[in-house]
Amino acid sequence: MMILIAGPYRSGTNDDPGLIHKNVKQMESYALPIFRAGHIPMLGEWLALPLVELAGSKKIGDEAFNEIFHPIATRLLEKCDAVLRVGGPSAGADEMVRVGRSLGLHVFTSPVDIPPAQ
Repeated sequence: MMILIAGPYRSGTNDDPGLIHKNVKQMESYALPIFRAGHIPMLGEWLALPLVELAGSKKIGDEAFNEIFHPIATRLLEKCDAVLRVGGPSAGADEMVRVGRSLGLHVFTSPVDIPPAQ
């Protein structure tokens, strides 16, 4: 399965770059175990952030950022098989779960619930 790891990015950070980086590292900490279970882990941030930069974003939440950041994750979900929702409160991550469910994807709330690949 290709599994989107969805968790807080900006939530609870007041847009502090160090705290945002910590949130991304927290989401990334699930990637290697998912890979080792035979799946393909994905973070929307891995695709969004380089494009946000190319689009000329100067700060989180500006027009270029908003054009790309959540929309690319939503498009990515159309290619995924599942969502792993991790971390604390996050409207964006909750939206990824909502979209995933609407697409009929598996939604996991714990990595231990992800079965090994067959």
